[in-house]
Amino acid sequence: MPGESSSPASELNARLAAAQPDPAAIASLLDGLDHERRVEAVRSLGRQQQRSLYRAVDGFRPVALTDLVPPGRDDFATVRHFGRNTLPAFSLFEKRFTRPPGQDREKPEELFGFNFQAMQPVTGPGYFIAQQDPNRPEVWVDYTRVPQSHPDGWPEIRPNERGLSRFVYGYMVDTLRGVTEHVTIGSAARKGRDLGSWFVLCREP
Repeated sequence: MPGESSSPASELNARLAAAQPDPAAIASLLDGLDHERRVEAVRSLGRQQQRSLYRAVDGFRPVALTDLVPPGRDDFATVRHFGRNTLPAFSLFEKRFTRPPGQDREKPEELFGFNFQAMQPVTGPGYFIAQQDPNRPEVWVDYTRVPQSHPDGWPEIRPNERGLSRFVYGYMVDTLRGVTEHVTIGSAARKGRDLGSWFVLCREP
């Protein structure tokens, strides 16, 4: 646990400032926080810290689709992941995931999701399909594929290659790495090219 004189956010940033950040120490810090303070801590991370975290956890903790939508959640239940990206504006957002009907709760083949953020009416909801990386214990968030259905209350599905959406989500596939049970860190790529852009997510309990 961080000392009394430091906040979880400042302690997390300090650990990521090390020459070789220790992913186990970072995970221990985050696991010791309640949900609200965990969200506050991960949303304090800027570009340099997110880049360091993404590199530090390479191979550290496998992440599966069941980490994003736990087996105990019902089909089409919304699971919120509170995040921050490294864009210069509107950096606070949520990724909302769901397990579509017909999937194995313990080993789903895919999840559906979209991005909830302030510019959604302009950029579109950024729908995606999440699937396991077949070669690494990571998850792909694939914006080149969109669901054919969605839970009640979710926005209308729109393709990501039309209108302003193509500049934000078009031709993109993100890669998610595990940090803790609730926290993941992602990197964005367009048409297979890394964009040097990251985002961190904290799943609701």
